[in-house]
Amino acid sequence: MISIEEALTGKVPQAALSYCTQLWVEAPFDFKLTRARSSKLGDYRYDPKTANHSVTVNHDLNPYQFLITYVHEVAHRVVHQPKSRQKPHGIEWKRTFQQLMLPLLRPEVFPDDILRALAKHMKNPKASTAADPKLLQAVSNYDLTKSDGPTLRNLLPGQEFVFRKRAFRKIKTNRTRAVCLDLSNQRRYLIPILVEVEQVR
Repeated sequence: MISIEEALTGKVPQAALSYCTQLWVEAPFDFKLTRARSSKLGDYRYDPKTANHSVTVNHDLNPYQFLITYVHEVAHRVVHQPKSRQKPHGIEWKRTFQQLMLPLLRPEVFPDDILRALAKHMKNPKASTAADPKLLQAVSNYDLTKSDGPTLRNLLPGQEFVFRKRAFRKIKTNRTRAVCLDLSNQRRYLIPILVEVEQVR
């Protein structure tokens, strides 16, 4: 079984590696890299039967998106209290996320464009990066497999596209995400409108 440091090496910026490892030392959890998920970038779960905490992050994220997602989920781990009725992204989580991200808001960790957008985002962090179009755009500039394809925002309702090797039909656009129908299982998903897609002509 590999250590948390080994699991994070190459996934987060090198300048953030020791800090991310220390977060795990202070509040341990099972960590797993997962396949690409169109509905979420990561998640935190608690199993009351085993009192086990687990965090997952999509394996294909660029280092900056991976780092933000990792700390986001660790904040859930830190504030979790069994049988608590606090909101998942309520004030306790917001404060903890802000505290955990503060040591990382420096140029050794993030490029200037992400740093500026992230600093504004952290004044009142939202449930996901996708809910902040400026931050999402800044982070997306560093995607590992960037192409010149259209973004989901460019497509009209009813148009079909491929995203992460899955076929969808765009139904409607909300503020930062689009409601899309997965053509293979007929389920609806919310996908950030700034992601790049392959349009089906």
